Amino acid sequence: MIGTLARGAAAGVAATTIMTGVMKTAQRMGLLDELPPRTVANAALDAAGLEDADPTTRTVATGLAHYGYGAGMGAVFAGITSKLPFRAPRWLEGAVFGLFVWVFSYMGWLPAAKILPSPTRDRPGRPITMVIAHLVYGGILGVSLERREA
Repeated sequence: MIGTLARGAAAGVAATTIMTGVMKTAQRMGLLDELPPRTVANAALDAAGLEDADPTTRTVATGLAHYGYGAGMGAVFAGITSKLPFRAPRWLEGAVFGLFVWVFSYMGWLPAAKILPSPTRDRPGRPITMVIAHLVYGGILGVSLERREA
């Protein structure tokens, strides 16, 4: 099981890298202002009493939080799908999982923690951009994990 989770975490890092490219592209197009991982990291630093953290610290915290979450979700995906009694194409399993992560995050804990508004109250562009980014994350996660399992 440890090997399965490690492969999932590695696939999650790869998928997070591609997802980040999607978000940065959307940001250049004006669909996002501050990227959500930065908003989350800033909220965490502020909650920890580090409101005066310098820009480098905030950038490092953003990367650690974003890639850590992506790796963690990748490990969860690998653990869950290794126990499924049926198989769908890995990219499809991943895309469905990515959508679940979006719902859990953007309709769940992020609004509950008052870090980001719920999608129904958010600025135009961010909800659909983040749905697409999570579908890409999940699809790449599935394909990347499949290659690591081969």
